Parts: sequence; C-alpha cells; structure tokens
Amino acid sequence: MIVSPFKIGICLVIVGMIWISMVFVENQIIFEKISLNQSNSYQISSEFYGKDIGFYKVYMPDFSGEEIFIQILDISENVIKEEKIKTKMSVGYFDYSQDGKYFLKVTNLAKNKVNLEMELGDTNSKQMTGPGITIFVGILVLIVLSFFKIKNYNIAQPDENIS
Repeated sequence: MIVSPFKIGICLVIVGMIWISMVFVENQIIFEKISLNQSNSYQISSEFYGKDIGFYKVYMPDFSGEEIFIQILDISENVIKEEKIKTKMSVGYFDYSQDGKYFLKVTNLAKNKVNLEMELGDTNSKQMTGPGITIFVGILVLIVLSFFKIKNYNIAQPDENIS
C-alpha cells in the first residue's frame, strides 16, 4: 500500500492541530468573576516559572461604555504593563523572566458598578514550536502538491469556428 503525499500532508496538519490543542489544555489559567464599585480595585495572581509569555483577558459582559484600568505586576510588584480598557473585551500579553507570582490588578474608573470576568495565565509559547513546525510542514506539502496539480492541469478548449 502506497501512501500518497497528500494524505501525509493532511495527517501532519491533523497531528499538529491535536498536539497544539493539548498544549493549550495544559496551560495554567486563573479565572475569576467579580463586581467592582466605583474606584475599587481587585487583583488576581498566578505562579509563572521560567521565561515565557503570559496573557490576560478582561471581559465586561454588561458593557455600556465603562472604563477600567489594569496593571500587570511582577514578583516585586513593579508595573510591567498598564492599560486603560474602554472595550467589552481586551486581551493582552506580557513577557516574564523570573519564577514567582505575577498579579493582574484591575481598578474601576467608571461612576457605576462594573461586572468583570478576568483571566490570567501562561501561553506556553515555547512548547508550541514543535506543533507549529509540524503544521507548517504539512501545509507546505499540501501547497506544493496543489501547485504541481494545477501546473499540469489542462483545460480543454473547444475548437473555434470563426466565419
């Protein structure tokens, strides 16, 4: 039984997709729902190890123009990143290089109460190199095969009877 290069390309893409989804499942994510009154703050923390990229997501389900202020703090409580959020959902990334607890601090700048859903976690970007290469090779095989199929494809043209 001969396995075609097309099937090999499809299998590489599928294996890479399954592998990358397993990396996403292994991510450590802290999730909390809170309600903040005017000028109140709240913070969540997560442990990070090594050197990689972390992320945060802030979602306001009942968004009606409120504004909140977020800060990412490192293990020494120094500000790594700060941002004013004026949208229903915001996702941001930050680099970390030391082991320890990192914090997401949220402050309500609006005049009314704000409901928030917050996430803080690690992207595991270094573990995604293998699956990314696998998917890239699979897609490259599919593109090259498609190019050769199209290159050798002839469209039959009817004879023209011009009178």
